[in-house]
Amino acid sequence: MALQYFTLIHIAISIAGIASGFGLLAGLVAGRLFPGWAVVFLAATISTSVTGFFFPFHGVTPGIVVGVVSLLALGVACYALYVCRLKGVCRRAFVITTVLSLYLNVFVLVVQTFQKNPALVEIAPEQTGPAFAVTQATILGVFVWLGLIAVRRFRADPPQQN
Repeated sequence: MALQYFTLIHIAISIAGIASGFGLLAGLVAGRLFPGWAVVFLAATISTSVTGFFFPFHGVTPGIVVGVVSLLALGVACYALYVCRLKGVCRRAFVITTVLSLYLNVFVLVVQTFQKNPALVEIAPEQTGPAFAVTQATILGVFVWLGLIAVRRFRADPPQQN
């Protein structure tokens, strides 16, 4: 019973991270930073990755690897935003690591959806096969495309105000 509540909390945090990540990504694609979306995204996505380590598991799993990669990327994003204040190369690092972290959250969402939805389990029981591969490849392609746009549009330091 406690695991069910923990799972629901983890899912709610994940959804908050994904939703706020899309808000943040929309700003980056427009060449702007939305600080409110950024703080919610970073807090929720860090929380999602950390809480993922509290589920029962044996050995190193793909989920553990995704969690570690996500936390490393989020650490760079936090450093770039809060320590470097997005100056110089940190601006690009912030965009790349936030887009990567959002992608990883969506990647896990798709995996979980294919595992839990009976219709999707029927067409891709082992998360293999054309339906799963095409879905994940399409999502990866969209994130790479949006990430490249965001890097181009969010690359220049904002003008200094006197």
